[in-house]
Amino acid sequence: MEENYSKFDKVCRILEENSYDGAKLIPILQAVQREYRYLPEPILAFIASSLNVSPAKVYGVATFFAHFTLKPKGKHIIKVCDGTACHVKKSTTLIDAIKKTLALEDGQTTTKDMLFTLETVSCLGACGLAPVMLVDEDVHGQMTPDKVSALIKETMKSEGSK
Repeated sequence: MEENYSKFDKVCRILEENSYDGAKLIPILQAVQREYRYLPEPILAFIASSLNVSPAKVYGVATFFAHFTLKPKGKHIIKVCDGTACHVKKSTTLIDAIKKTLALEDGQTTTKDMLFTLETVSCLGACGLAPVMLVDEDVHGQMTPDKVSALIKETMKSEGSK
């Protein structure tokens, strides 16, 4: 229960920093997502009420922009490019290696410990490095399944995970 109050305290701070201005809905949602790594639905309702705008408007903005997510994401976001150049260079083998290394089951994109989230994207704009992936903001090019597994295991080790 205490955690719920602290969530709303953080949202209140964000709303105050944005002067409870409905015209600043996108920056408010961006700040909330930075805080929680996603947009929890109860918080969206709270934002709507606090800004005196309809919940449908807040939800509409949150679902319109691909940047926003309503599902919790892991601490580390892995984005694998599956655009033409990367696909031709077998990016699907990277995806398979990531799923295996992280023990992700069918349809699962986030690890149970909330450490990693796997996303497939259409293009990362680094075709010359194909196949390419991002881990958080770091670009990793000319990847192989072995390099992917090693990178993930190294990150797990630095996080104190198995």
